[in-house]
Amino acid sequence: MRFFDKASTALAATILAATAFTTPALAQKAANTVRFAYDQAPESVDPFFNNVRIGVIIGANVWDTLIYRDPATNEYKGQLAKSWKQVDDKTIEFELREGVKFHNGEEFDADDVVYTLNFISKPENKVVTQGNVNWIAKAEKLDKYKVRLTTKEIFPAAIEYLAGPVVIHPNEYYEKVGPKGQNEKPVGSGPYKVSNYVPGKSITLELNKDYFKDSPKPQPKVGKFEIRFIPDRQTQMAEMLSGGADLIMHVPKDQADQLQSVPTLQVVSGETMRIVFMQMNILDGTPAPALKDERVRKAIIHAIDREAMVKNIVGTGSRVINTICFPSQFGCTDEGAARYPYDPAKAKALLAEAGHPSLTMDIVAYRERNQTEALIGYLQAVGIKTNLRFLQYAAMREQIATNKAMLTHQTWGSFSVNDVSAATPNYFAFRSEDITRDPQVRDLLEKGNNSVDPAVRKEAYKAGLKIIADKAYAVPLYSLPVYYVANKDLNFKAYPDELVRFWEMGWK
Repeated sequence: MRFFDKASTALAATILAATAFTTPALAQKAANTVRFAYDQAPESVDPFFNNVRIGVIIGANVWDTLIYRDPATNEYKGQLAKSWKQVDDKTIEFELREGVKFHNGEEFDADDVVYTLNFISKPENKVVTQGNVNWIAKAEKLDKYKVRLTTKEIFPAAIEYLAGPVVIHPNEYYEKVGPKGQNEKPVGSGPYKVSNYVPGKSITLELNKDYFKDSPKPQPKVGKFEIRFIPDRQTQMAEMLSGGADLIMHVPKDQADQLQSVPTLQVVSGETMRIVFMQMNILDGTPAPALKDERVRKAIIHAIDREAMVKNIVGTGSRVINTICFPSQFGCTDEGAARYPYDPAKAKALLAEAGHPSLTMDIVAYRERNQTEALIGYLQAVGIKTNLRFLQYAAMREQIATNKAMLTHQTWGSFSVNDVSAATPNYFAFRSEDITRDPQVRDLLEKGNNSVDPAVRKEAYKAGLKIIADKAYAVPLYSLPVYYVANKDLNFKAYPDELVRFWEMGWK
């Protein structure tokens, strides 16, 4: 299979021209401002109603959590909570920090924690990723700076979630304006505050001068981040080359390789916790009934040369995966799971055996279009013609949830939670995007989610992952590295959790 990006030649010519005259964006360095271009707009700036990476990045910089996980050591530290203790299998008590203020001046205390946790735990409030919050039973105020949290079941990953996607909102403001108002005029307690937001276009964050000194997040240095949502990758490249932007991410491998030669830029890369896979709709009423045949699903996996995609398209830091989880996550394993090596002849034989020597299907995708196009090429080579429908993430999710999708080129970053409960159950535990609905798999994943015994958890996850692989319910592809391109004068570090930590950045 020959890989070719039709934009590569044009980009090479642009780089040749740019290297002749481009100079660093000294004005932005002098103004202590970083301009960040991203290819998608968040569904909402409120972290509980967002499901795209830029929203997670904004959330981590504008809001704080009760607990902080150090990205270098994975040690848990107190953030809005000074300390915590596990009272029993389902109860955790938190001693909260005093003297913390939200961006609107509201004082932080137990009322904020109790209101936030009780609001997001109610299904009727429709938090986008229910797996992040549906383990919460209730939160109770014990005194002004002490809170008790009760989980519905035994949930050993609670601390990990409280150090990740579960941010704390100011209760008075949130009760008044709700998720809609929190999106329009966001208010958090984090190192950066939102000073301007034009939905779908841009968001500006400014340094929070009153950020509390005891935070495990270092005090921020950059005065302002201007984030523009620019869907077109070539426009982003042009902005970087002309000095109109200081940082972009998710740059395709071939383009990142070419940008290495630009003296005013730096290219930073590394593996992330984001996994890439294909979903196959086998529900009753699926618009692609052929996918209900296990032989067709196995043929699709055999048709794809994942090793070649990693080497030629995806890039350094990627690895092939055989189960739907990230290898470092607690409970993730491919031990005993079926393997499907690249074998186009076998793929064709399986399709013929199933009575489908040729098929036509839609494939829905929302990012890494060049990878989707490579998948399409592999499928076409064995007789499966696929029509690409490239959508915004929210539109793609709706297609999946309403039983309208056939094949889906999907990625999932687990909200950077290092536990299988944040990954596999989102697609195989009867949630909105589960398009297989195997009750045995669901029960095993729920057992893994809710046991206090690590050995029991691992065994349950292992069994569930094995069934998913053996029955070819999905196509595991690879982990996704991220290529960042930044102004060479910007101090920037990439992390596996795919969070851009604005509070660590600064100009050289």
